[in-house]
Amino acid sequence: MPARTSASKIGDIPIVLHRPIEGNLKTHTIRRSATGKWYACFSVEYEPAPAREKDTVVGVNVGLESFPPFSNGEKFEDPGFFRTDEKALAKTQRELSKTEKGTPERKKARKIVARIHERIANRRLDFAHQTSRQLVVRFGTIVFEDLNIKNMQKNHHLAKSIADVAWNQFITVTENKAEEAGSRVILVNPRNTSQQCSRCGMIVKKTLSNRVHSCPHCGLVMDGDQNAGVQHYEIGAAISRVVSRMPPTREGGAVTL
Repeated sequence: MPARTSASKIGDIPIVLHRPIEGNLKTHTIRRSATGKWYACFSVEYEPAPAREKDTVVGVNVGLESFPPFSNGEKFEDPGFFRTDEKALAKTQRELSKTEKGTPERKKARKIVARIHERIANRRLDFAHQTSRQLVVRFGTIVFEDLNIKNMQKNHHLAKSIADVAWNQFITVTENKAEEAGSRVILVNPRNTSQQCSRCGMIVKKTLSNRVHSCPHCGLVMDGDQNAGVQHYEIGAAISRVVSRMPPTREGGAVTL
């Protein structure tokens, strides 16, 4: 949609408006990406229409093999955005390293590398938006693990995979959508959720490579990530029964426990 925006000390700028601006415009920021694209980001203030609160609950256990596994057994297969373009990125980076500094060839090669990184980031963000929208439309309470992602990425065996699925980004995007959709996001302590049996509560020790929960005490056998997600669901369901609307402790309607 062709439109124009006005910037101080610059004047009117023609822009492509992706969607109508609602509410009172407060600020806007103009930025340039590494690939030379310009973006105008608008910040507005408005009162969203009250959304109908939902009594459905889902526990989400972020995983590496699927993204994310839900407590009800649903899964989204991990798209592996970085892994998909890893070979193409490595090839362009090798070509960049062979070019001479300060030459037009190096500038061109650097832009190609930046374009691949941008494509990966855009696909990852779009997937997070699409998946989180499904969550907030269907469920009133969405329960995530409150993970320390930075510390987890110190494990060099998992760092690349954790960065590729972008758990923090997905949780943040879900939080941002939740309040307007009449939903709430709850972050729970992940302690023992991957080891504890969701049926009998006994601790069943597992390694990171063990993806199946098999309880010797009650005989429950199920996907390990789903077992953890069921426990998140039970916590969220208990909270929903007691409190109709919990005050947010951080932006996006998230409640940290």
